[in-house]
Amino acid sequence: MILIKGGTFKMGSENGLSDELPIHTVSVNSFYIDPHEVTNGQFAKFASATHYVTTAERQPDPKDFPGVDPKDLKPGAGIFVEGKGWTYMPGANWQHPYGPDTSIEGKDEYPVVQVSWDDAVAYAKWAGKRLPTEAEWEYAARSEGKPSEYVWGDKDYDDKKPQANIWQGQFPEKNDDSDGYKETAPVESFPPSPIGLYDMAGNVWEWTSDWYQPDYYKRSPKDNPQGPKSSTDPDEPNIPKRVMRGGSFLCAPDCCRGYRPSARMKSSPDTGLCHVGFRCVKSANP
Repeated sequence: MILIKGGTFKMGSENGLSDELPIHTVSVNSFYIDPHEVTNGQFAKFASATHYVTTAERQPDPKDFPGVDPKDLKPGAGIFVEGKGWTYMPGANWQHPYGPDTSIEGKDEYPVVQVSWDDAVAYAKWAGKRLPTEAEWEYAARSEGKPSEYVWGDKDYDDKKPQANIWQGQFPEKNDDSDGYKETAPVESFPPSPIGLYDMAGNVWEWTSDWYQPDYYKRSPKDNPQGPKSSTDPDEPNIPKRVMRGGSFLCAPDCCRGYRPSARMKSSPDTGLCHVGFRCVKSANP
């Protein structure tokens, strides 16, 4: 793991969505962070040692889906189909990211996906680590708080010398695949950040420990903020969400630019998706 020395920085951005505002001063303590996202190989060791069954592999409980015929409830997860968008794929899980006919064989160094927040927390506990807070994640992505627009600095994304695994072309119709990866890439395939962290921009979104509230920054404490105690998402008021950071291979320069260090995304903690993974942190001794 890489030691991130504690410090104070400006969190948020005026160049993103409203939930990245207001820019506010935050201090975090020193902590250690994984240099790259948790890989299929690492997660496989966890699953083998603990016999853990991920959310996407479990039979859905009819109580959680009122009005749906129990016969239609099948284990699975969300996948993205180029030119069509998102769909639920029965049989999709971390070992079969795009359905039962797909596999991670030979992909030990790719980031594990189709893992829910609950799955990520379970892995982190087993590894003696935890998920980062939003503040810790952004501070690390900014190379200990530097006010750059991107993880790699202020220069815009360069198609000829790609700094991260993101979408090239017109989203969502056609991915030109000019960076060599239509979906996820093996960890460490792109240049590291100035402090040696890989894929803090692009590849897969990464779970953090925080609940999501779009206006949390208005009342966030300055010192080591842990996020709100509950979630509110105006888009789906009845579904609590956890925060994800970093963007993914589905983020495009002409669309969300979710690969900026301040960009926020959210999803329900029991959801698996083909573009979401995680990395872990560990508190440093005082």
